[in-house]
Parts: sequence; C-alpha cells; structure tokens
Amino acid sequence: MNTKQLYQKFLDCNSIIDIDSRSISKGSIFFAIKGENFDGNKFADEALKKGSKLAVIDSDEINFNNNRNIIKVDDSLKALQDLALYHRKRLKSKILAITGSNGKTTSKELIHSILSTSYKTTSTEGNFNNHIGVPLSLLKIKGDTEFSVIELGANNFGEIDFLTKIAEPDYGYITNFGKAHLEGFKNISGVVRAKTELYNWLIINNKILILNYDDPEQIKFKSSNHFSFGSKLEANYMFEIIESDNVIVKCNNIVYESNLYGDYNFSNVCSAIAIGLEFGIDPKLIRKKLKNFSSNNNRSEIIRINNKNVILDAYNANPTSVEFAIRSFIKNKGTKALVLGDMFELGENSAIEHKKIIDIADELNIDRCIFIGEEFYKAKQDSVKNIFFKTKEDFYELGDIIREENILIKGSRGMQMEDVLKNNMIWK
Repeated sequence: MNTKQLYQKFLDCNSIIDIDSRSISKGSIFFAIKGENFDGNKFADEALKKGSKLAVIDSDEINFNNNRNIIKVDDSLKALQDLALYHRKRLKSKILAITGSNGKTTSKELIHSILSTSYKTTSTEGNFNNHIGVPLSLLKIKGDTEFSVIELGANNFGEIDFLTKIAEPDYGYITNFGKAHLEGFKNISGVVRAKTELYNWLIINNKILILNYDDPEQIKFKSSNHFSFGSKLEANYMFEIIESDNVIVKCNNIVYESNLYGDYNFSNVCSAIAIGLEFGIDPKLIRKKLKNFSSNNNRSEIIRINNKNVILDAYNANPTSVEFAIRSFIKNKGTKALVLGDMFELGENSAIEHKKIIDIADELNIDRCIFIGEEFYKAKQDSVKNIFFKTKEDFYELGDIIREENILIKGSRGMQMEDVLKNNMIWK
C-alpha cells in the first residue's frame, strides 16, 4: 500500500492515530512501532479488539490470519513519517518550527498562547519532538488550523534536518545553543552545527528565519530572509529588560509584564512578543496573554512553602541552563540555598561539567549548596557550604532542614527533583 492509499485510510479513520495499545481511540489507525524494549506488532490484535479500525504492521513473524483490518508495510515508522509529510503538504496551516538547547517548550507554549488570540492555532503536545512525536504532532493538525507551532528535538547530528524535512516549516526559531546532549554533540560547536540544520533548510527553501540578535551565532544568518528581535538597535523588534525577577520588558514604548522568572526567560518572552507583533496581533492582546501565562510542569515555578520562596525548575537540566538559573537566582534578596540534581547525557564531559557547576556555586553569594546524584558525588570537593548526597533518599535521611529563605531546585528529568518538595522533613 502506497502513502496516497494509506492517507485515504487515515481520513476514513477520522484522522486519528494510535501507537499505544493501552490507550486506543475508537475508529483509529494503530501503527505498530518497534522500540528498544518493545514490538508494537505484538499488540496490533489487541488494538483492533479495543476499537482501532485498522492496524499498520511491519512484521513477517506474526500470523494475523489474513485479517482485512491489518495493513502490512515494510517499515511502520517510515510509513508513519511518510504519512505525516503527505498530510503536511496538504495543510493550509503555517508551521513555525522551534528547536534549541533550552527554553523550547516554554517558548512553544508562550508563542502558541499569543498566536491563539487571533488565529486558530495548535502546537506540539508535551515533549513530542522526536522522530515519532513530530509525525504524530503533524497528523493532529486539522484542515482549518491557521498556525502550528512544532517543537523539534535532537541528541545527534542529522536529526533536526530529518525532522525539518518532515515538518517543512514556513518559519524557524532556535532558542539558544547550550551544553545539552553533549553525549551526541561532543561540544558547543557540535550543538551549533546540529541546531542550525533548521536554519540551513529554511535558507535553501526560501523560508523565514526568526533570529535573536543578542546571539552571535544567530547574527551570522542575518543576510537571509528573516525578522529579528533583541536588545540591539538594529533588531526589527528591540527590547529593554525592565525587571528580571518576573520578566518585564519594553518594546516600542509598550511595557509587557510576565509571570516567568529569571533572566534566562528574557529571550523566551521577547521572541513570543516579537512573533506576535510580526503576525499582526494587537499589543493589548499580547500583554493580556503574557500577563496571564504561567509556566507549569516543574518549569521555573515559584512556590511558597513555610515562608520560603522555592523556585522549582526541575523539568530538565544541562550545564548551560543550570548556570543561567544559578546566576539569575543569586539576585534574590535574603538567604539562598541550591538543591541541584545530576545532569544527564553529557557523555565524556560529565565529570568536568559537574565540577564546573560546583565551582560556580562556590564562587557566588549562596549560603548552602546541596548536590544530589552520583555524578555530583564523584566531583565533590570539601567546602563549608557544600553538601553531597549520592541519592535523594540519602538526602532525606541525612540532610538537614532547609532554613534558607530562597531555594532553587533543579536537575535532569531522570532525577525527578520535584520529589524533594514532597518530603516534609526538610521543610519544617
């Protein structure tokens, strides 16, 4: 069955795709995707019994007794990706693709929120930003959608280029270049090379780049078809930062207030405002949306516990985002404590990057630094204010009550540092 024929089946199934047999939508197409630890082909029959109308499989080993509701293809994942591209080419929606080392999800949600004031808009759900998630996100876009914000993630070279060729965006924005996924990219030069695969595709296809003129790597692309923002006069949308605790900025003599915390959210806020203005959205609507927007899912949340200000930024972490967070955090008035968990996917750079974070915390005006995880523990160094624990459980058992007025909690997703909030012993 070719992609055109499969697309008609997709339309006949109410344009609903499932890949998880545990949660099936009635009348859907189930795509049997293989992973490192699972084979979706084994669950195709279950998916049909639960309500899927069709199942797409790529296995020769499983006997489905010539079931007419089974569609056999050479590669189920490639069939899904080809279907997504076929669908994208028929959409009227403008697509804005976002990638970067930090701030992708916050920027995506903020841009979607602002665009939705004036356009029928959709965006990537959660972190569906990989070779499976991007096709699924595209296939959810309806025919009457006007703007779609699609997040692109990668941990190796060529992945952004691959995803961009499926999404075929009209606009592209890179949030920043930081020390993330160094296991695959090796160093910051590798990160830049990988992320700018988006801009290179846009240039070749005469699409529009969105550039942060405060980023020297992005300025290199300013001769291309683009619009820009930043603190520099030559930017199309020039911003002045008024306050960084809760980011407040000024553009064209209009002040925009947000509830997003920290200097590191400055570019996230400015990019969303600039995009909104570029697409003709009334500044009053932008101001209202921005003021009412709140980060969630453990991203720069400000929580009050027993008269303490807790900044929960535990959705993810890498050396760049941790340093940004710490340097912003020290501007808070009052006593300060860090509770930092290990940073993952750093490969051979892990030891040196964890030590750098310890050194940065040591140098700054912080009263107590609590480091949790095996990588931090390996890099530990004696200091009056530094305390190291191999696990969160060790911290709960051996740690002291946190008495400081301001606490920053941050770590990689796998560390689940938000659990620290649930341990009442340390907050008494």
